[in-house]
Amino acid sequence: MTGTAALARRRRPSLLTVAPAVLLLPLVVVAVTTDRFLTVDNARAILASATFVGITAIGATLVMIVGSAVSLATAQTATVAAMTFLATAHLGLPTAVLAALVCGIVLTAAQGAIIGYWNSNPIVLTIAAGFAIGGVATWFSGGTPVYPRTTTFDVLNATYLGLPLAVYVLLAVTALAHWTLRRTTAGRQMYLIGENRAAARAAGLPVGRVTVIAWAFFGACTALTGMFLAAFNTSATVTIGGTLTLDAIAAVLVGGTAIAGGRGSAWQTLAGAVLICVISDVLLLRGFSTGMQILVKGVLVLAVVVIVHLRTTRGAR
Repeated sequence: MTGTAALARRRRPSLLTVAPAVLLLPLVVVAVTTDRFLTVDNARAILASATFVGITAIGATLVMIVGSAVSLATAQTATVAAMTFLATAHLGLPTAVLAALVCGIVLTAAQGAIIGYWNSNPIVLTIAAGFAIGGVATWFSGGTPVYPRTTTFDVLNATYLGLPLAVYVLLAVTALAHWTLRRTTAGRQMYLIGENRAAARAAGLPVGRVTVIAWAFFGACTALTGMFLAAFNTSATVTIGGTLTLDAIAAVLVGGTAIAGGRGSAWQTLAGAVLICVISDVLLLRGFSTGMQILVKGVLVLAVVVIVHLRTTRGAR
């Protein structure tokens, strides 16, 4: 092969490069031809629906980048945080927010410590944690909804400039996560640990401490989601987390974060969360069932995982 031919081949876009555009093109066509999709109110609705999953997914991005894969106890943690928030609301909003944040951070940082210091399998650990935390939530509430004794939590349902407060919190959390990953020593070490944990240990990096920091950040994000869910529903039940666990994982993966760790971006995760909400919105406007929405999200996540895996494998050659 001549040098010119080789150069032309390198410049030619590969199938993996154009695959994301191929996946998005049908969505764009269907979206713009859907009645009521291109309206300001619908755009606001999409952003609002992206907040619950988006805030959690931003925290989950750090966990995945540091090489801890995913947490399967997310919904249960958000449930306990929501119940704590409403149960302490009568003590004042700052106290309730602080109690819920501490609850979320302690629950997840403890899991991060076990994973970071003792190399526990995150999937097995978080399955066990999910059962334990869910059991605590059921015991705490007696299986009945938790109602607040005050309405001070309503401030979380406020809107500014036409957008819910949660949207601004989502943007702030995304900016903070991006700054942490790119501008702090712990953030840069998360990439190195996720890329090769054994090499990071051999190089003397504080693997355990950095892993705990990533999980603590994730816990704070999950607690924030629990608080907004509790305020939105004005009560908290053991099922308030719903499909939050899988939705957050889907948003992180669609955003292009490598499930094996070492690669990812907070802003890309935000884009993934919005993309999933856009798909759900289009299907809802066209009258498709909830089951079809879940099926499409599953197919999308599978396609993205395959593309990211093939890109990673090709880049490693």
